[in-house]
Amino acid sequence: MPENLFKVNIEEYMLPGQRACQGCGLSLAYRYVLKALRENTIVTFPACCLTVLHGLYPTTSVTIPALNCTLASTAASASGLVAGLNAVNRTDITVVAIAGDGGTFDMGIQALSGAAERGTDFIYVCYDNEGYMNTGTQRSSATPMGALTSTTPVLTKQQPKKDMLRIMEAHDLPYLATTSPAYPIDLYDKFVKAKRIKGARYMQIAVPCPPGWGYAPKDTVRIGRLAVETGIVALFEIEDGKFRFTGRTKTLAEKGNKLPVINYVERQGRFRKMSIEQLRQLQRWVDTRWNEYLKRAEG
Repeated sequence: MPENLFKVNIEEYMLPGQRACQGCGLSLAYRYVLKALRENTIVTFPACCLTVLHGLYPTTSVTIPALNCTLASTAASASGLVAGLNAVNRTDITVVAIAGDGGTFDMGIQALSGAAERGTDFIYVCYDNEGYMNTGTQRSSATPMGALTSTTPVLTKQQPKKDMLRIMEAHDLPYLATTSPAYPIDLYDKFVKAKRIKGARYMQIAVPCPPGWGYAPKDTVRIGRLAVETGIVALFEIEDGKFRFTGRTKTLAEKGNKLPVINYVERQGRFRKMSIEQLRQLQRWVDTRWNEYLKRAEG
C-alpha cells in the first residue's frame, strides 16, 4: 500500500459524510486507527459515539466490517469473534474492540478484565472522552475532579479520575499504550505496533469532546495538545513490562518544561465551577503521577 513522507498509509477507510459532531476528537483518532490497522480488520463496539459515527443501517461511512453489541459486552463480543475466526482458521484477521470510557472504565470492565486475564488475541481500544457523551454528558469514573456534567449539575465531580491504565497493566499485557488524536503520527505508530503483537493489547486514546467539554470545535487539536503539555495526558507505551515515554511527552520529560494544569482547565466550560482547592488537588494529582512515570522511565 502506498505511503507518504511520514510512512502513513494513504488509503482511507473512513469516508466523508460521517455523523460525528463538529470537531469530534474520536473521528480524528479513528481515521488514523483504521489507517494503521488496514484491511483484514473487524471492529466491534457498543452503543456509543462510534455507533453514531458509523451511521444508520444500511448506509455507513466506514469500509471496515463492524459489529454492534451491548454496552457492557464489547470485550465479550470481541472474544466471540476471535473464537469464531479461530474455528475457521482465519488467523489473518485482526479483531478490535472499541468503546468509550463509560463502556470501559464502568460498564465493560468485567468483560474486559476477563478477556485480558485469558490473554484473548485482540486489541481493545478505549476512546476516553471522560463522560457518557453520547447520551447526554453524564459523569463516568473517567470524569476528572472539578468537572461539570449533566449528573453533577450543581456540585462538580468530587472524585479524581479512575486510573484505568494501572488496572489494565496489572493484567500483565504484552502491550499497552496511550495516544491522542492531537499527535496522529504517535497514534498511528502505536497501532501499527499493536497489530503485530499477539495476545490482549490495550490502547487508551485521550479524545477531546467539544460539546461535552465546553470549547469551540475548531480548538480540538489545541485542547488535545494542552492535555499532553500539562501532563494531564502522558504519551507512553508499556511493552512486555518495559515503560517508555513517546512523542511530545518524551520531550517534556527530557526538558522538564511541563505546563501548569490551569492552562488546560481554563479553556473548557466544564471546569467553570471548579474551586481553587480542586484545581490545587488536580495539580498535585498530575504531579504525583508524572513523577511516578519519570522514575519508571529512568529505570
